[in-house]
Amino acid sequence: MNESLLIEIQDRILFLTLNRPESLNSFNLEMLTGITNSILEAENNPEIKVIVISGAGRSFCAGGDVKTMGNTNASDVYEHIGVLNKCIKAIKDSHKPVIASIHGFAAGAGFNLALACDLIFASDDSKFALSFSQVGLISDGGGSYFLPQLIGPHLAKQFFFSGEAVSAERMAQLGIVNFLVPTKNLKEETVKYANKLAGGPGKAFGMMKKLIDQSFTSNLDEILEKERMIQTLMVATEDHHEGVLAFKEKRKPVFTGK
Repeated sequence: MNESLLIEIQDRILFLTLNRPESLNSFNLEMLTGITNSILEAENNPEIKVIVISGAGRSFCAGGDVKTMGNTNASDVYEHIGVLNKCIKAIKDSHKPVIASIHGFAAGAGFNLALACDLIFASDDSKFALSFSQVGLISDGGGSYFLPQLIGPHLAKQFFFSGEAVSAERMAQLGIVNFLVPTKNLKEETVKYANKLAGGPGKAFGMMKKLIDQSFTSNLDEILEKERMIQTLMVATEDHHEGVLAFKEKRKPVFTGK
């Protein structure tokens, strides 16, 4: 049993709750492997439409466990980051929308884990910190890739160099946080939106996710051709036929993700 990660499936949503509250949900290998395996399994489960990642206790995630730093060798670090990388890749490669629901602190690689997700909900009193410089490290978990794409290199360098905590309100202004909500409403609002996505055209969402992510490493001609090829496939889906029929019948479509 993986005690560092709580796993629950409810109403087509896979809930993954980081569960090391005594260390602000800092990562261990068991937690990271659990997230990776759960997301890979969700890819093959048509009943799961959306994935929500949150944290138990006082915070979302503090990233690496500072208490264990300084006691590891280079080989251990290399292996640990390899496991972290697999987790980040599983989130990015999933065809299912992945939502990070953040309260308290999202720090270090915990912040980067949230950046790997497709959408971020945050409580209005939460804070974000790329705290690597404070312990003499560089970013891991993809932060050096995700953050500059969102806010540009100069501001990303400022956040990485300073390591200072930044308010959720500022992150929302920068477009990093999608939805800023009162702490007491965080879970309710996250679940409400996840349910909305769960009732949407799952195949279309998956393809949208891939095309948007690939736009950063593709030119216009490549994206145009990918859109052309994918749209040729999408017109044959049941969701497309249902959407057109519902439009003609002036009713809300009932999508099945097929």
